[in-house]
Amino acid sequence: MIIDAAIVRIMKTRKRLDHQTLIAETTKHLQVKFMPDPQMIKRRIEGLIDREYLDRDKEDKKYYNYLA
Repeated sequence: MIIDAAIVRIMKTRKRLDHQTLIAETTKHLQVKFMPDPQMIKRRIEGLIDREYLDRDKEDKKYYNYLA
């Protein structure tokens, strides 16, 4: 849940980010508590897409948009 919260916080402020930047910012944000695995972050992004907090950009699939 802490990874989900960090991703949502980052996306809420930025509104649109590419995949690599989101992974880097999430890792930077969480490294104080623990070092998250990039694959774990990717799975949490997919979960947030399923729950409709984020979606993939229609024109460029490497970008995510904040929905909620």
